[in-house]
Amino acid sequence: MVFSSISFLFVFLPLLLAVYFLLPARLREGRNLVLLLFSLFFYGYGGPRFLLLMLLSIAVNYAGGLLAAPDRRRRRLWTGLVTAVNLGLLGWFKYAGFLGANLNRIWTGLPVPEVALPIGISFFTFQGLSYVLDVYRGEAAAERNPLRVALYISLFPQLVAGPIVRYTTVADEIRNRRETLDAFTDGAVRFLFGLGKKMLLANQLGLLADQVYATRPEFLTTALAWLGAAAYTGQIYFDFSGYSDMAIGLGQMFGFHFLENFNYPYLSQSVTEFWRRWHISLSTWFRDYLYIPLGGNRCAHWKHIRNILVVWALTGLWHGAAWNFLCWGLYFGLLLLGEKYGWGRILERAPAALRHLYAMVLIVVSWVLFRAGTLDYAVRFLQAMAGFAQGGLTDGRTTYYLLEFRWELLLAIPAAMPVKSWLQNWLESKSGTAAQALLAWGPKLIALGMFGLSFLRLVSSSFNPFIYFRF
Repeated sequence: MVFSSISFLFVFLPLLLAVYFLLPARLREGRNLVLLLFSLFFYGYGGPRFLLLMLLSIAVNYAGGLLAAPDRRRRRLWTGLVTAVNLGLLGWFKYAGFLGANLNRIWTGLPVPEVALPIGISFFTFQGLSYVLDVYRGEAAAERNPLRVALYISLFPQLVAGPIVRYTTVADEIRNRRETLDAFTDGAVRFLFGLGKKMLLANQLGLLADQVYATRPEFLTTALAWLGAAAYTGQIYFDFSGYSDMAIGLGQMFGFHFLENFNYPYLSQSVTEFWRRWHISLSTWFRDYLYIPLGGNRCAHWKHIRNILVVWALTGLWHGAAWNFLCWGLYFGLLLLGEKYGWGRILERAPAALRHLYAMVLIVVSWVLFRAGTLDYAVRFLQAMAGFAQGGLTDGRTTYYLLEFRWELLLAIPAAMPVKSWLQNWLESKSGTAAQALLAWGPKLIALGMFGLSFLRLVSSSFNPFIYFRF
């Protein structure tokens, strides 16, 4: 879906590239307009009825930026109103049904609104809101050209799956960027690597995870539950980091440089380290716009504990309007507090292998909360993983799935590690012609090979889920 679709790869993107680069580089605003129109079409194609919502978000945040500027009277009031509108729209479309359903359990007969979720609303809402807040703080200048604000909010590479981009990161590049052949090539390679992650690993591991999570609790075995949890652990990483790679690569092709969103999070040796490496743009957003304004850790212990729990409860709800997401966020909040005030010093003295095992077990458990459709199913799934499976320790299904998905499971391990960087550093230390040729052409040839395999997978399978659609 989205970047990994036939229509995107062979119609939308080639047409955009042709129109964009036919315009002379000196016509910067013309190229910006092309990107804006294609970005709005990209969003409207995925959900035409929500295009007006996107345009409303652009208008609100453009006006909010002007009204929040330091030279404006009552700018605090205007900033508060714009913030309320942004969060109000997000709240209605994402949480009205969840809130109505839960209130209906208390007061039977209350209407439960059925609101369709606009794709990517959490991403573009947070992005637009960060622009207004940065202007209010004096960290960004208010943009008077509405087309530039519109391009910033709707820019298609990171529109529906992130990373969340700060306006200060791309403001200069919107006005005056430089596209080069080398940057375009590097961006295309990055895009194809991301596409390969999505099509060759995430989708295949997703097939396995879906089959395990579709199993009724009474038929789960301990081995099968662990296999399903491990498969989803791989799926969500390769799906989301793959989309981030594609977004960063596409941005680079058009002269933008988005910040990294993942830094090999499954190498972490603590939960604290994991959240420095996973979905960096989201954790940074919550840190800068909520955690620090609440007082961060520069306050009394009880306030710091409150701040952590508030931030992580909202982080969980940001991911989805369901109780399991709230519990997922609080789970991480409690673990972070535990490492801060409890067992953190003991953990630091433990062997590296033990620290890594500790982190990975807790991370895998967290993804069970994230993936399970209900809290009840999550609890019963975790019970099975703990050895209390009604189906026993194992059966033939686990062996069957291990054999059927053996290559994806094996390849997922090195793919989650910085093997590319290790090889690059090793080749750079060599001085032969062969090493230099591999350094120059190796990534490009591998990317082309991955594209060929991804294309075969794309045309031969209808299974192409988009995990972050709900966000």
